[in-house]
Amino acid sequence: MKNLLLLSAAIVAFPGVAFANEAEGMDGETILVIGKSNGYVAIDSATATKTDTPLIDVPQTINVVTREQLDDQAQHSIADVLRYVPGTTIGQGEGNRDQITLRGQNTTADFFLDGVRDDVQYYRNLYNVERVEVLKGPYALIFGRGGGGGIINRVQKTPSSERLFGSASASVNTFGAWDVTADINAPISSSGALRVNGFYENLDNHRDHFGGERYGINPYVAFELGGGWKAGLSYEYLKDDRVTDRGIPSLACTQPCTPGPLPGHRDTFFGVPGVNRTGLEAHVVKARIDGKLAENLEWSTTVLYGHYDKFYTNVFANGAASSPTGTVALSGYIDPTKRENFIAQSNLVWDFAVGGMENKILLGLEYGEQDSTNQRFNAVLSNATLNLANIVYPTVTFPAINRDTASKVKFFSAYAQDQIGIGDHLDLVVGLRFDRFDIKGTDFAPNPDRPFSRIDEKVSPRVGLIFKPRENISIYGSFSQSFLPRSGDQFLTLTATQENLAPEKFTNYEFGAKWDIRPGLSATLAVFQLDRTNATTPDPANPANTINVGETRTRGVELALTGRLTSNWQVSGGYTHQDAKLRGNDFVRLGQVPEHQFALWNRYDFTRQFGAGIGVIHQTSQFAANRTAAGTTRLPGFTRVDAALFFNATEQLQLQVNVENLFDETYYSDAHNNNNISPGAPLNARFTARLKF
Repeated sequence: MKNLLLLSAAIVAFPGVAFANEAEGMDGETILVIGKSNGYVAIDSATATKTDTPLIDVPQTINVVTREQLDDQAQHSIADVLRYVPGTTIGQGEGNRDQITLRGQNTTADFFLDGVRDDVQYYRNLYNVERVEVLKGPYALIFGRGGGGGIINRVQKTPSSERLFGSASASVNTFGAWDVTADINAPISSSGALRVNGFYENLDNHRDHFGGERYGINPYVAFELGGGWKAGLSYEYLKDDRVTDRGIPSLACTQPCTPGPLPGHRDTFFGVPGVNRTGLEAHVVKARIDGKLAENLEWSTTVLYGHYDKFYTNVFANGAASSPTGTVALSGYIDPTKRENFIAQSNLVWDFAVGGMENKILLGLEYGEQDSTNQRFNAVLSNATLNLANIVYPTVTFPAINRDTASKVKFFSAYAQDQIGIGDHLDLVVGLRFDRFDIKGTDFAPNPDRPFSRIDEKVSPRVGLIFKPRENISIYGSFSQSFLPRSGDQFLTLTATQENLAPEKFTNYEFGAKWDIRPGLSATLAVFQLDRTNATTPDPANPANTINVGETRTRGVELALTGRLTSNWQVSGGYTHQDAKLRGNDFVRLGQVPEHQFALWNRYDFTRQFGAGIGVIHQTSQFAANRTAAGTTRLPGFTRVDAALFFNATEQLQLQVNVENLFDETYYSDAHNNNNISPGAPLNARFTARLKF
C-alpha cells in the first residue's frame, strides 16, 4: 500500500523517460508514440539517449526487431528474438528465466520495459510488445548500474484514439503447443483510448515430461490532456506455471580431452517428473505522463510498481555422465523469491541553439526501491545417481533451509547529457551520471543472523563523436562506462569478503558507421573493445560460488543489414566476430561467446497474397561456462535453417506456417554450466492464423 501511494504521488512529482512505442502496423496515431519504423527497419528510438533521436545519430550499436519481423518469424520469447541477433547468446537460465550474454557479459537482470528497469528473473512474453531493442555496450548514463555488455528493452503497445481496431491470432505447433492472443483498441473519446492485450499459451516441446501454461492480460488507458500533455496508465497481470528443465549433462572424458554434450539423450529428462516446476505471478503497474513546459522544453515521467512472486523447484544433472548408458549424479533445490519494485524516472529535455550550435540537453533523475526475499532448500534424494540404462526417477524431499535472505535496495541517480550539433556534419554527445546504490540486508541462515550492507557511489561518463559526410551516413566513435555492485544481479547476499570489494567496472570503446542506403534499407558496422575489471564469475566446479578472475577483454566486429532490397524482398541479418578472454591469459575464455555468429532472415512476397521466408543461423563452437580449466564443456558449432510460407486469404485474414530447423540439425542451443545443456529442437512447424479488423 505504501508503494501504491508513492506511485500516485510520483505521477505528479517525478517526470520520467519519454514514452516509447512504435506505430508501425497500426491504424491511426497512438496517443503516446516514440519509435517509427519502415517494415523491418527502425528509424528512431528514445531508449539509447532518452530523447527521440534517429538511430543514425546514435553513437552505439543498436539492433531493433520490429513487430512486423516478430510476426513473420512467429517469435514468442526473448530467446526466439535473440537467435537472429548476432553478438548475443541465450543462456539456459536454469530452466526458469531469461538469461543472456552480450559482448561476453552474462546477465539475468539487464532487461527493461520502455526504458525502465525490469530485472526480475522470469520469461518475458511478446504479446503486448511493438518492438524489441538490443543496445550493446555499457551505458550507465542511460540505464544506471549493470548493463555491462548491453541491455534488452521491450517497447510496449499503446492506445490510439483514431478508431476501433484489433486483431486476434491462434497458433499450434507439431509438438502440440498452442496459443491464442488478442489485441483490441477502443477510443473512449476524441482524446482518450483503451487498449487491451491478452494471451494464453499451452506449452510443449520435444523434451520428455515438459509442459505448462502461461497467460497474461494488459489493459492500457491513455489520454491527451490538452496543452500538449499526454498521460497513460498500464496494468499487467502475468501467470506462468511450467516444468523446470535443466537439459542434459556432458559426457565424461576418459583421457585428456574437451568434454561435449552427452550424445543419444536429446529428449531425456534429467529432473524428476512432478517435482521440477517453476511458477510466477506478477502485477506490474506503469504510469506515464509527458508534455511541453514551453515551445522547446519538454518534461516527461515514467513510474513503475511491480510485485513478483516466483519459485522454482528442480532436480538436475550435477556432474558428467560416465557413458551414454552409464550413470550421472543428481542434485536439486527449491528456490522461492518475492520482489517488490518501485521506480520513478524523471527527464527534462531542452532544445536550444547558441553560437551556431544546436543543443539537446537532457537532465534526469531516477529513484528506486527494491525489496527482495529469497530462500533455498536443498533436496534430499532417495537415490542421487541416475542409471541411464534403466531410468528410475528418485523421490525427493526438501527438509532443510540452506539460504534465507532479505534485502532492501535504494538507489538514486542524477544525470546530464548534451547532444550538440556542430555545423552540418558533426555531432557530439557528452554526459555524466551519478549513481548511489545502497543495499541493506540480513542473512538468516547462519546462527546468529548476519546483517550485510554496502553503499556505492559511482560516476559514469559517456562521450560520442559523430561525423556525417552526408545526411544518410554517419561515422562515429564512442567511450562509455558502467558498473555492477558486488551484490550482483539479484541482491541475494554479500559475503564478508564482497562487502569490502569495489564494484565491477565495464569500459567500452566503439568505432562504427551507419548508412541509410535508401528509405527502408540500412547497414551498420562497428568495431569494439569491452574491458571488465574487478571481474568475478561462477565457479565452474561449484556454480553457487563465485571466483575472482581479474580483468577480461572482449574485442569484436559487427555487421548488419536490415530492410527492403526490393519492393518484394525484406532482409534482416548480420555477422559478429568476438574474441573474449582473460587479459594476460589466452587459455581462459569467456563462456557462451562463439567466435563467429551469422544470422540472416529473408521474406519474399511473390504476389499480394503469397510470400515465403527463409532464415539461416550459424555459430561456431562455444564453451558452456568460462574456461578456467581443461575440463570445461564445449558446445559444438551448428547451422540451423528455418522457413516460412505466408498467405493472405483476405485483407483481414492471414495464414502462415513457420518451420524451425528445416534440415533437422542436431545442435545444442544453450547452457547454464558444464552439465546443464539444452538440446536444440528437431524439425517442427508452427501454424498461425491472424485476424485483423
